[in-house]
Amino acid sequence: MTREPRSVCPICLAPIPAWHETLENDTGGSDTYLIKECPEHGSFRTMVWRGPPDFADWSRPKIPSQPKAPSTPVDKGCPLDCGLCAAHRQHTCTAVLDVTARCNLGCPVCFASSGADALPDLSPTVIGSLLDSIAKASGFCNIQFSGGEPTTRDDLPDLIRLARRKGFSFIQLNTNGLRIGSEPGYAAALARAGLDSVFFQFDGMDNDIYTALRGSPLLERKLAAIDSLAQAGIGVVLVPTVVPGVNDRALGAIIRFAAANSPAVRGVHFQPISYFGRFPRSPADEQRITLPEVMRQLQAQTDGALQVSDFLAPGCEHSHCSFHANYIVTGNGGLARLSAKSACCAPPEPSRPHPTSPRPASEGADKAKAFVRRQWSSPDMGQPSAQAGDDFDRFIARASTHTLAVSAMAFQDCWTMDLERLKGCCIHAVSPDGRLIPFCAYNLTSMDGTTLYRGKCRGPAAP
Repeated sequence: MTREPRSVCPICLAPIPAWHETLENDTGGSDTYLIKECPEHGSFRTMVWRGPPDFADWSRPKIPSQPKAPSTPVDKGCPLDCGLCAAHRQHTCTAVLDVTARCNLGCPVCFASSGADALPDLSPTVIGSLLDSIAKASGFCNIQFSGGEPTTRDDLPDLIRLARRKGFSFIQLNTNGLRIGSEPGYAAALARAGLDSVFFQFDGMDNDIYTALRGSPLLERKLAAIDSLAQAGIGVVLVPTVVPGVNDRALGAIIRFAAANSPAVRGVHFQPISYFGRFPRSPADEQRITLPEVMRQLQAQTDGALQVSDFLAPGCEHSHCSFHANYIVTGNGGLARLSAKSACCAPPEPSRPHPTSPRPASEGADKAKAFVRRQWSSPDMGQPSAQAGDDFDRFIARASTHTLAVSAMAFQDCWTMDLERLKGCCIHAVSPDGRLIPFCAYNLTSMDGTTLYRGKCRGPAAP
């Protein structure tokens, strides 16, 4: 056992004792399991990490930074007091605001279980009030409009302008891109409204993948959307949901596509599948892919252009939530690793404390916000020409425009939920009643589909 966190029961969602158990594996590393026991429903054992790198070694210690203005008291304990409560250990980097529950797809891997029977959209007035609540609780953090599928709202450009008027300097859209790719002028309208970046659902380069994960062969529509966004000057971050046996062998092709479409594509953010909604049985370990496996697959599938040793633990969220690295896309389409100093939440300068020395969590959140604003937005193509000057001049010019961020984040479900990780979360969903709730807690469901927060935090009635 490496430590003693708490978790939740997958059946009743009650907080229960839990711990990690690490065993050697046959790949030169170790496997780590989360084991927990509910006094009513028994014990559960779930794979959470297949090294190398190993679970205990993937660490970036932080000094907790409590919310500046907690919204809820500490009463029942994590994760039942979310709002944020005073026991939370990290500030908000990104606030995720669902502007609709409607969607034009029916993906089986959806966090939000969006569909045609969705509740009415929040009014612009209510959304404005929620933006005010975010600013009061967390300052002008990064905003992501999500859903559902936000582009089903015809007033989406107005909502982007509203957020800009409120003082938020970075607005991102979480979208499947179908409307963007099919409606002439729509991407340009979003850009004029002030949209900086699109968090773009993109699962691979094969229609069989989209049929399996999204129910339709969507590749051509995805490519059309990326072209439209590039022409509009909106930064694109490709977001593949990685599912074993479906697209876990497609990671290298996604990276090559991203590099070939730089600088329009600003990053790739892999999301290993988590299990939400109704699952009457615990997912088998073979149905999960962990962060170290994604790292190793990236190295193998890019013929070593990306190396496991390139990747860093995060300085913002909990260490076991993610990894990241930054690259320059060279003139021939290759990838050259940037110094760790340039990466998101990078280790301190040599003159500062050793990277393993704890730093305030809020410092990591501030760095992450600044990095996302800089990297995930479309670059200024008015920089000096990459063809001018000597090799160093060309390198500097290229680095100012053709960088590619590669990252992954492992969201938690009712089997993998580690409350130590949750307390360090910096991505917070905005509930309809104005609370900020850690993303994994907001989307958490039990085995029978019962939610902890989503759909239970009622805001003002729609007009």
